[in-house]
Amino acid sequence: MMQFFNALLAILSITLTHSASAQQAWPSARPIHLIVPFPAGSSPDLLARTLATPLASKLGQSIVVENKPGAGGNIGTRFVARAPADGYTLLYTINGPLVTAPTLYKKTLGYDPVKDLAPITLVATSPNVLIVHAGFSGNTVADFVKQAGQQAGRWNYGSVGPGSASHLAMELFKKQAKLELTHIPYNGFPQVTTAVIAQDIQAAFMVPAIAMAQVKSGKVKALGITSKKPIDSLPGIAPLADQGFTEFEAISWNAVLAPAGTPAAILERLNAELVALLNSDDIRDKFALQYFSAVGSSPAALKQLIQEEQGRWDAVIENLKLSLD
Repeated sequence: MMQFFNALLAILSITLTHSASAQQAWPSARPIHLIVPFPAGSSPDLLARTLATPLASKLGQSIVVENKPGAGGNIGTRFVARAPADGYTLLYTINGPLVTAPTLYKKTLGYDPVKDLAPITLVATSPNVLIVHAGFSGNTVADFVKQAGQQAGRWNYGSVGPGSASHLAMELFKKQAKLELTHIPYNGFPQVTTAVIAQDIQAAFMVPAIAMAQVKSGKVKALGITSKKPIDSLPGIAPLADQGFTEFEAISWNAVLAPAGTPAAILERLNAELVALLNSDDIRDKFALQYFSAVGSSPAALKQLIQEEQGRWDAVIENLKLSLD
């Protein structure tokens, strides 16, 4: 009997040693796949690729950025949520699939952002820009609210679709400003921009990477941004929070996550390396070109942000009685 137990202990010891060695060896001779649930050339894709090269160098292992677009980012996010929790499949995503998707797609989502994904770090944040036609007679958010109020029910705003950040941000603003504006959805921001220029719609919240090209060309006018603080890459455009809407905030953000159950040592290594990169001048400067502010956070802070944002936007979605199932 003693010989049996000794043999069993020996086997367990060897198994544990191999398991520990496997974890310590991560990453081994096998590429890490960084899944971006949006098309190539999109903002999250560009930022993910900006991070992937220096991160691969720090880890000593190649990183393959793989695009899995569809359903507003839900397809790629679901893929990662169901992937092996071994550190070789990671997710680079915006806030939508983590925050608004669970309410918009209650029946068909297929994953729980909090239970099925392990947060690693908040990567970067960016505001939206409130734009109007270049010929608009005012220059401030107060001017817009006053004129829209005088045209109650006759002004339209555009978005890139129901449930999108540009849609929900304007609905939140409408509520706080007590405005009546009609929602006109479009297929993308270029179409929204064209509609503003043609005055088919009177306003839109738009990502700065597209909005600022039109602002600089004089085709549209920027009245404010949706962050609570001014942004260095958007000089001269005051936050709505500084223009009478002190509680208004609607930022876009990017984050890196892994499948739930990924070993803590791997998550800690990834967090340390990513936060160091995000604090570097090189990455900060490259992100600023896309109008994003590099951040870097603890996994706990990212988890808290996801839960807080879910609570805030759930209320807006439920008030609209909006479902995309």
